[in-house]
Amino acid sequence: MRIGWIGLGVMGAPMAMHLLRAGHEVVVHTRTRSKADALLAAGAGWANSPSEAASGRDVACSMVGLPAEVEAVHFGPTGTLAAPQLPRLLIDFSTSPRSLALRLSEESARRGVEALDAPVSGGDIGARNGTLSIMVGGSPQAFASAEQVFAAFGKTVVHVGPAGAGQATKAVNQILVAATCVGMGEALAYASSAGLDLGRVLSVVSAGAAGSWTLSNLAPRALRGDWNPGFMVDHLVKDLRIVMAEANEQGIRADLTAFAEGLYSAIQASGGGRDGTQAIVRHLLQGEG
Repeated sequence: MRIGWIGLGVMGAPMAMHLLRAGHEVVVHTRTRSKADALLAAGAGWANSPSEAASGRDVACSMVGLPAEVEAVHFGPTGTLAAPQLPRLLIDFSTSPRSLALRLSEESARRGVEALDAPVSGGDIGARNGTLSIMVGGSPQAFASAEQVFAAFGKTVVHVGPAGAGQATKAVNQILVAATCVGMGEALAYASSAGLDLGRVLSVVSAGAAGSWTLSNLAPRALRGDWNPGFMVDHLVKDLRIVMAEANEQGIRADLTAFAEGLYSAIQASGGGRDGTQAIVRHLLQGEG
């Protein structure tokens, strides 16, 4: 399969590498070309723009950080939908508002191109190990045609509904992620104040009913003082603000999401926006919550 890949961040780069190793012909584009060095050395081609990456491809994929970047990648003057030869399918793996996914689907359809919104969960670990959860919105036909792409790096791949349903499901995911991260930080802050050995506490509670992906993967990083991002605070704040805006439109209470957004915004304001979401532990251990 001929694939154009746009965006080589902490998750996008390993996802593209999995596609290359699966035998697909991959052309990549990112704003900072040096981020593509490993992929180019492994046999990927280089494109000078999203349009060039998408042109003539079976599939053009994007994995970028912000909604404005999704818009530029697909709707901009050098975007995928401006390609001289349009791809057959667009897949956006980014997390952005449901309204943007609907717009991408509608604009693509006008040009005879299918589109899927397929945000992922699993962080840098899932991207490197090829074990991501992928929640996909779009037509059943488009979903079936993307099976080879998803198989390269997805462990759990579910077609959750029509266009926009993937992003709505990712909102559900991020509500749960934020609540779990805040719970982890608050619990470890309590354990510290009680004079407990945090490593021992973590080993026992992770094996019981409180166990979660967050405790198993992020808490050990926090205890080592490793704040490098599997998923950045900046991106979680962006996601939670999307959730709150959509909940407000729907008349749904999102009190816990708002509380989590406030804590993570404080981390962001103190210079921790590019840290991983496990920075909530540092924030609460230092009594800044």
